[in-house]
Amino acid sequence: HNGEINTLQGNLNWMASREALMTHPVWEGREPELRPICDGSISDSGNLDRVAELLVRSETPMDQTMMTLVPEAYRNHPTLDATYPEAKNFYDFYAGMQEAWDGPALLVFSDGETVGARLDRNGLRPARFWRTADGFLYVASEVGVFNDVLTNAENVVYKGRLGPGQMVTAKLGSGEFNTHADICKSVAAAKPYAEMLKAVSRPAVDENLVPKEEPMLSATDCLKYQSATGYSGEDLDLVIQSMACTGMEPTYCMGDDTPLPALAASPHLLYDYFKQRFAQVTNPAIDPLREGLVMSLEVHLGSRGNILQPDADSIPKVVMDYPTLNDTELEYVQEHPALNTKTVACRFKAGGSKGALKAALEDICEQAAEAAKNGAQVVVLSDRVSGDLDADAPAIPALLAVGAVHHHLIQVGLRMKVSLISDTASAFSPHHVAVLLGYGASAVCPFLALESCRQYNAAPRTQTLMKNGKLPLLSPQDMQDNLVAAINKGVKKILSKMGISLLSSYAGAQIFEIYGLGQEVVDVAFKGSISRIGGLSLDEIAAETESFWKNGFPESDPKKLANMGFYAVRPGLEYHGNNGEMSKLLHKAIGLGGNGADPEMFELLHKYQSEVPVATLRDVMEIKSDRKAISVDEVESAEKILARFCTGGMSLGAISRECHETIAVAMNRIGGKSNSGEGGEDVQRFLPVEDVVDGVSPTFAHLGGLENGDLPFSKIKQVSSGRFGVTPHFLMNCEQLEIKVSQGAKPGEGGQLPGKKVSPYIATLRASKPGVPLISPPPHHDIYSIEDLAQLIYDLHMINPAAKVSVKLVAEAGIGTVASGVAKAGADIIQVSGHDGGTGASPISSIKHAGGPWEMGLTETHLTLTQNQLRERVVLRADGGLKTGRDVMMAALMGADEYGFGTVAMIATGCIMARICHTNNCPVGVASQREELRARMPGVPGDVVNFFVDVANEVRGSLAQMGYKSLNEVIGRSDLLVQSKDGLPKTKELDLSYIESFVPEKSTSVERITQPTHELGPVLDNELLEEKAIMDAIETEGTVDHTVGIMNTDRSVATRVAGQVAKRYGNAGFAGALNLTFEGSAGQSFAAFCCGGLNIKLVGEANDYVGKGMAGGEIVIVPPPGCACDSSVSCILGNTCLYGATGGRLHANGTAGERFAVRNSLAEAVVEGAGDHCCEYMTGGVVVVLGKAGRNVGAGMTGGLAYFLDEDDTFLSKVNGEIVRTQRIESSVGEAQLKGLIEDHLEKTGSPRAKQILADWDAFLPKFWQVVPPSEQSTPEVMPEAGEPAKLAASATA
Repeated sequence: HNGEINTLQGNLNWMASREALMTHPVWEGREPELRPICDGSISDSGNLDRVAELLVRSETPMDQTMMTLVPEAYRNHPTLDATYPEAKNFYDFYAGMQEAWDGPALLVFSDGETVGARLDRNGLRPARFWRTADGFLYVASEVGVFNDVLTNAENVVYKGRLGPGQMVTAKLGSGEFNTHADICKSVAAAKPYAEMLKAVSRPAVDENLVPKEEPMLSATDCLKYQSATGYSGEDLDLVIQSMACTGMEPTYCMGDDTPLPALAASPHLLYDYFKQRFAQVTNPAIDPLREGLVMSLEVHLGSRGNILQPDADSIPKVVMDYPTLNDTELEYVQEHPALNTKTVACRFKAGGSKGALKAALEDICEQAAEAAKNGAQVVVLSDRVSGDLDADAPAIPALLAVGAVHHHLIQVGLRMKVSLISDTASAFSPHHVAVLLGYGASAVCPFLALESCRQYNAAPRTQTLMKNGKLPLLSPQDMQDNLVAAINKGVKKILSKMGISLLSSYAGAQIFEIYGLGQEVVDVAFKGSISRIGGLSLDEIAAETESFWKNGFPESDPKKLANMGFYAVRPGLEYHGNNGEMSKLLHKAIGLGGNGADPEMFELLHKYQSEVPVATLRDVMEIKSDRKAISVDEVESAEKILARFCTGGMSLGAISRECHETIAVAMNRIGGKSNSGEGGEDVQRFLPVEDVVDGVSPTFAHLGGLENGDLPFSKIKQVSSGRFGVTPHFLMNCEQLEIKVSQGAKPGEGGQLPGKKVSPYIATLRASKPGVPLISPPPHHDIYSIEDLAQLIYDLHMINPAAKVSVKLVAEAGIGTVASGVAKAGADIIQVSGHDGGTGASPISSIKHAGGPWEMGLTETHLTLTQNQLRERVVLRADGGLKTGRDVMMAALMGADEYGFGTVAMIATGCIMARICHTNNCPVGVASQREELRARMPGVPGDVVNFFVDVANEVRGSLAQMGYKSLNEVIGRSDLLVQSKDGLPKTKELDLSYIESFVPEKSTSVERITQPTHELGPVLDNELLEEKAIMDAIETEGTVDHTVGIMNTDRSVATRVAGQVAKRYGNAGFAGALNLTFEGSAGQSFAAFCCGGLNIKLVGEANDYVGKGMAGGEIVIVPPPGCACDSSVSCILGNTCLYGATGGRLHANGTAGERFAVRNSLAEAVVEGAGDHCCEYMTGGVVVVLGKAGRNVGAGMTGGLAYFLDEDDTFLSKVNGEIVRTQRIESSVGEAQLKGLIEDHLEKTGSPRAKQILADWDAFLPKFWQVVPPSEQSTPEVMPEAGEPAKLAASATA
């Protein structure tokens, strides 16, 4: 299973809602005794088991039950369309009745007569199966469980794997074995599903529901309405109009350094109090960009019937393709005869009278319930005004209205009778729509945002810009379509961050954390949501709403919307922690440019910092010591404190080479640690600088202020999902290895580097193509669960046993449980990042609305680890907006051993917070790859040193005031924290007692920091390195041949050997040859991080992650002698092989699993079949597949070439054509490349398939397709030379 923490809530909520309808004759009226069917205190899998048992005992066949509860991704599925298309009707029928369970991954089930296994729709767990001649079927998440691959080879007649969404069953009585296609055909034929679906309307197919063309309001009235609703000028310019023009959510940079809404002086929309939750470790995020084929935003509108006795009347009668509706689509729903839609006006009485908002909520709840009783199947909750605005009737916040009605209908047993639609002025961003959906809306019509598009299009300035080519030529309908498309894409991304594929599983799931709303509000509208710090009451929300509403009634007509400063810094408006005034003071204090620290300016900086508005939870806390002050001379030295400081994972690419190296040198001077980020690192930085004259080194001529002996390398090397620059040599040159699971500014998403920032130098480091945008996958494809994370930690400990491994998480409710798993998985360090961390480029709603404050995440992590006796095993590091000694003290008291600084370290190199990092136009060269801008960067390492020394001295001063001599004495002493008594602008009900929670520790911080790296115990690689012949060959660059047995508990085999070679010779500098042969079943990560000079052969079979991160050498995998299987269709290696490979060669005489060669940069490979998502995110290298491939080939592939044999003309339907094109082999160079690789494959593996192809080459060549990304289109392998005749008469391009 996966997703035990994250994806369950929606399933529980909807099961509770449908319980009243679930009846069946078999129970003879005793159904109430079964309730509640689900139990929130047990696991996701446990609850799924309860629901499955209820269905099976209510006479639903076992295989049908599994198809209903865990449906496959049946849209965009070429194999389904060709083989069992009737299953679509079955899945469509149940899609409106039962939301999918997205958590459990590999399910094994039985009803006593049938036994079977089913994989989730994404293929998130390996499921290998094999059949034997003596009549057994085995299914396991690994091969090699019996350690008999060599001795039982002749008995095994087939080796396969379950693909995403697939199922196999066996009948225990008859011994009948059923494949997935057979099962689907049988289940789909049991009832006339196609006939029952005829009553369902799909307006996207049948109707032309285009948006309104003309504005409905005058320009002045629209401005008033926007003001009354809470729109700001930035919302209009930066968000709404940007989406209307591009169809994409806008990208922004840096982090969110504004106050939490509950702490802010300015009013906020209610949506802003909700932070999106996201998947980390327990289940993966989904990739909505490259793997969106498994996702769906379909909306089913209408009442739902009894799933235990389904018929044509049980299913909702209207299906919309997406949840964001335009005005015409809303009217279609309101007028649909089958839905009997009722519209409820959502307003309350202004004037500040106590209880006015609560009374209005009670009234709309009653109206909705009455409508449901009277046969309405849709209730529209609308705050739309026809005519003039009424100063005495502000809108009930749409989110409050939806949540209150949703929970009221559940309470009175009517929820399945109706769908809710929010028709609201207040929603204009993906986050707004996602929160409305998450609290019970089925769809949202953002009518004022749509009107804003019409107004924008009609404005004379817009028309002029379009005529001049400054804006694309768009009609009013185009702009509204773009807005809707951008919101829907954003909603899909928000679902994907949680690891949820279907909107039906997300709607009503309440997957948000609330910061700043009181219990009264939660009880009324958001029951079951996590709200740990209290906050506003209903009356205080009413006051905040009215403060917006009164802006709609100005004394004179407004000319434009007011700005609030939520995004950019604007004097006198919303406070930003990183602002121009702070930057200038800091630059003067540190003596920017090597001018020396200025103590007086540091005093001014400290005074400024002490007077800024409350912006974070730590600002509401005070230190209350239990000792008398002491002299600062008695406190530990600044050097000891500086050793606890780190900088954040800012990648070379996101920031300039000058900035990256300046920070690294500075951190090494103070004894702290810098972080490489996810962009790799130049190998010349691995050695000390020894050629400095007058502060300048010829080797690093672009840097100033250097000293001989400076170390320009990052002590922390980051391993991110994109694996850019992650090679054996890179991993061997560090003190710590950081696995970036999540990033504060955009948790649940991958990094993105705009193409204009991918210079030739950056492209070289990342093994990619200059000018081509780079996107990291949202999940690490080798971390789909805590077990997978444990394996990656094991891999890193294996290659570099001296380096500590850290795991970077982002604060959210439940992080304590995740951190406990991470500690048990072998991590040495856990980093807790806050939502306010910086970024070079991120969607704007992610920066603003995802993740939680590190104060809460750190407190939960520290407490949970301490309570579970795990705290002594790991160092805790906190980061996210740290700037001052006070910030460090707060983090220490909450439990942090080390402290990460990101944005402020960039400011110390000269950053002026222009907030245009994503454009490559940074005016001071800190975040640009343009050489003329990089030359302007003013900072030198000494400036950064001056900043950190000042912070350390601030910490010393605080410790002296508290009467403590070291940080070691106060770390984890949350009992010395107390909430400030000073009132906040909005509420007196904020409760931070959770942060004050205290549990005594058994270990000290110094003990944790100085403990040795966690060891792996006895491993096969240690035995290999103890072989004198092998070590002699490594030391002398000699040749050695060695054969040894292997079993699946031998993991990451040959990885430590590769590390020893790479440490001495780099990735490809070893002139010797280590010829290592292994016999048996290899465990996970076989030959991970293989490097040049290693020639590794496996006789047997392998599991997942073969050749992960390989940079050179050769891996050959062949079946055991006497194998009875047809190797060309038998699975011989698992999922996610060659992930992030940067060189080398792989030959496998058999088929591979899902995501073969994902993020491959330069490796070459030949396999005989592959699963879904082959060559995903590939940026270089060559892949040859001599058999069938799954769907979504080449998604996100920006470099390299791939060749696929297509004997049944099904390949083209499986290609993701967004980037790549597909053609026959047209050049003789391409033919030679393909044939040469197949000839090598035959030589290395003895493959019968390769032999057959080569023996009849002229017949097979026309059956190959070449997959070509744009960057390869002019290469000789793709383009015939001038004058060369077309290679194939039948050449085709798709």
